[in-house]
Amino acid sequence: MLYNDEWKDFCVISTSQGMKLEKWGSYILLRPDPQVIWEDKNKLENYPNIDAIYHREGGGGKWQYNKPLPTEWIVGWRNLKFKVKPMGFKHTGLFPEQAVNWDKMINVITNANRPIKVLNLFAYTGGATVACASAGAEVTHVDSAKNMVERAKENIALSGLSDKVVRYIVDDCKKFVQREIKRGKKYDAIIMDPPSYGRGPNGEMWKIEADIFPLVELCAQLLSDQPLFFLINSYTTGLQPTVMSNILKMVLKGNFNVEAYEVGLKVINQEGVYLPCGCSAFAYYKQKNK
Repeated sequence: MLYNDEWKDFCVISTSQGMKLEKWGSYILLRPDPQVIWEDKNKLENYPNIDAIYHREGGGGKWQYNKPLPTEWIVGWRNLKFKVKPMGFKHTGLFPEQAVNWDKMINVITNANRPIKVLNLFAYTGGATVACASAGAEVTHVDSAKNMVERAKENIALSGLSDKVVRYIVDDCKKFVQREIKRGKKYDAIIMDPPSYGRGPNGEMWKIEADIFPLVELCAQLLSDQPLFFLINSYTTGLQPTVMSNILKMVLKGNFNVEAYEVGLKVINQEGVYLPCGCSAFAYYKQKNK
């Protein structure tokens, strides 16, 4: 498992009985996590100063606020900043474990020493978009949810990157990729962070087990003559890192190495405990100029 410990305003404090206790800036949140199937002797609900708890109810849930909270606030990683807010279905609009991949992408883009164009699919609130833009890349940010794309614009501005070239697209990812192929567009790097299930803006259905491989095949047609990397993230239970790695190895052409790994978060009050948060496969292309 890989994790990144450079967060200024975030940490997982403790975990137990299907819940995780987290510090987001000045606020303490208690949220469900299906990976936490263990029990700690210290009951998380007894932790002092919990500001909000997410309770599951039926197919959804709701937040219980113990204290007045702002609608949204800001957290920082390195020199980058992101808005977070308690949202439906327990989310905050940010996945801190992805800092592992932000670090990798920043390093690869910076060391390329040439202009890089990145396609970020299922791009959500733009964590990867912000990271790539901060390294100097031109980014095309695609997501089917207009409100999430608007949040990505805000995160770019918060991080002082409004002068960077970022194209924001509200669209179904597969349909956008198909149109880009017809237009003859090329990208040096592709990021893909698909949900397990989802719908596009016009009701297009997505199921990762059925749709991920053909989408990667389509995306491979968008790679430039000198590609830099291809990253797939998965939060789907049962899809191991090797599954994502095998897809990249079967589809991609050229000289590349693939790293496949779990991503996670260190739990600060439980020695040696790490919270698993999905998996990634990162294909690095060997550069011709090296």
